[in-house]
Amino acid sequence: MAENVVSDETGTYIPATQRPDGSWRKPRRVKEGYTPQEEVPVYESKGKQWMNSKPKLPPGVHVEPAKPEPQKNLSKSAKKNERRKQKRKVQQGSENMNDLSQKVESVSISSPSSTATPVDSEKRAKTVRKKLRQIEELQKKIDSGEIATPSKEQLEKLSRKQEWEEELRTLEL
Repeated sequence: MAENVVSDETGTYIPATQRPDGSWRKPRRVKEGYTPQEEVPVYESKGKQWMNSKPKLPPGVHVEPAKPEPQKNLSKSAKKNERRKQKRKVQQGSENMNDLSQKVESVSISSPSSTATPVDSEKRAKTVRKKLRQIEELQKKIDSGEIATPSKEQLEKLSRKQEWEEELRTLEL
C-alpha cells in the first residue's frame, strides 16, 4: 500500500494536505487496496514488451564496459607530464597537417577541356547559345526602350557577350 494512504479503525483515507496557497484539502476516504495514480505502473502494449525484451545489439556482439578514468587525483609532476604528452600530440597533429597541406598544394589538376567528351562539349555549346540568345533579347529590349535603365546584373551580362562568343567558337571547332 502507498505511503500517503493511512489506515485506522475508521477506515482507509488519504490525509489532509496543504495547498501552495495555504488552504487545506480535506482528507479523502478510499477503499481497501487503493493505489495512488502516481504509483500505478504505466501500461505497456504487447509490442512494446516484445521490443523491450529483445537484445539491444545483434547476436554475437559484445560491448566491453567503458574503462573509468584512472587516477583523478594526480600529483604535480604527473599533471605536468600529462600536459607535456598532450602538447606533443598537438604538435605531431599540426606537423601532419602541414605535410598534408604541402602534398595537396603539390598536386596539379588537369584542365577539364582536355578530358571533355563530345557529349559534354555539345551540352556546353547549347548552354552558351542560350546565354547568347538571352543577351540578344536583352539588347533588343534596351534598344526598343522596354528597359529604360538596365540593372547592374543586366549590364554585366551584356559585357560578357564577347566571352561567350569566343567560347562558342572554341567549342564548335
